[in-house]
Amino acid sequence: LCNCSAVGSVSAAECNGTTGQCPCLEGYAGLRCEKCAEGFYPERSSQRCRPCGCNPAGSSSAQCDDSGKCQCKVGVTDLKCDQCSDGYYRFNETTCEPCQCNNHSKTCDSLTGICLRCQENTKGHHCELCKEGFYRSTHPAHACHHCPCSTVASTGTCRIQPGETVPTCDKCKTGYTGRNCNQCDNGYYNSDSICVRCKCNGNVDPARSPSVCKPDSGECVGCLYHTAGFHCEECEDGYVRDPEGTNCTRKEATLGPETREFTTSAPNASKATSFSTAVINSTLSPTTIQTIFPISSSDNSTSAFADVSWTQFNIIILTVIIIVVVLLMGFVGAVYMYREYQNRKLNAPFWTIELKEDNISFSSYHDSIPNADVSGLLEDDGNEVAPNGQLTLTTPMHNYKA
Repeated sequence: LCNCSAVGSVSAAECNGTTGQCPCLEGYAGLRCEKCAEGFYPERSSQRCRPCGCNPAGSSSAQCDDSGKCQCKVGVTDLKCDQCSDGYYRFNETTCEPCQCNNHSKTCDSLTGICLRCQENTKGHHCELCKEGFYRSTHPAHACHHCPCSTVASTGTCRIQPGETVPTCDKCKTGYTGRNCNQCDNGYYNSDSICVRCKCNGNVDPARSPSVCKPDSGECVGCLYHTAGFHCEECEDGYVRDPEGTNCTRKEATLGPETREFTTSAPNASKATSFSTAVINSTLSPTTIQTIFPISSSDNSTSAFADVSWTQFNIIILTVIIIVVVLLMGFVGAVYMYREYQNRKLNAPFWTIELKEDNISFSSYHDSIPNADVSGLLEDDGNEVAPNGQLTLTTPMHNYKA
């Protein structure tokens, strides 16, 4: 009996009389057509042989397993070996090409080869670039590192210039400078780690003072237009705000009621120039003598007054007053002492005594002074003054005529 397969043979009762080979349908093989031919696999539900359908470009063999999965080449996948595996792209007549992602991604688009899900802060079609805010070290194996650039002071991006080993921030924001934009630019100062514009009220020239203010405190440097203060907001000594409150102008001198006429002449001058100056009172604001006493003269003439400050002028005036008071007191004391000396001289009890054989003669210093009072020189009741100027000494026991 032929005993051909009812499923795989053309006819179950017909076979080759010599060999016994049954005529098989397409996809079947064997003496009795009981198994699937090469390139076919048995379907589990019906046990019929179905074609494998393996892609000849992606498979290494036309044969497939019982599930119908083909044997794929490297980089090829899917049931029929007609798609590229992860890490490969561009399915062609020979095989799939590997993705070029610089070891920063394992997958890429199967058609274009663009890398997907770049790792280690990289980007680009082949993960060849660093993300914004990161830079690649000069060593090719190094990954992307974070830029040392603050987004407050810069764009946050940086790059390594040729020949350098450390990155430089691409662009600093207004008010910041330096390789890493971590310093305050001219005209700005550090205020709680933030660069703030110097506040000098327009009274500083950046050409003369490039920094404008101190970078650590904000104190203005080089105030102009006779201004002073931390922010150049005040006027210098001797200057006040003008009526508009904008500029600092020199204080005007206050003139008193009395004036004196001065005349100065300069060499080669055609005529003398006269001017009046005021008597300076004690309330005059600080200024200079030269401002109070302006002098006009012809060319090549010099001012007759030195530039003396108001404080020095007050000291000079006070010194003169003290000297005058001391001289007056000395004069008054001398007069008083002279008068006392004269009074003592008039009342001095000086005598000359002349001893004679029978009398004693007294002569007083006042005898030579006209109108001298001698009544009080000798106050003893026992003494009498004779009319002729002789003194008589009287004692209880004896009387002596002088």
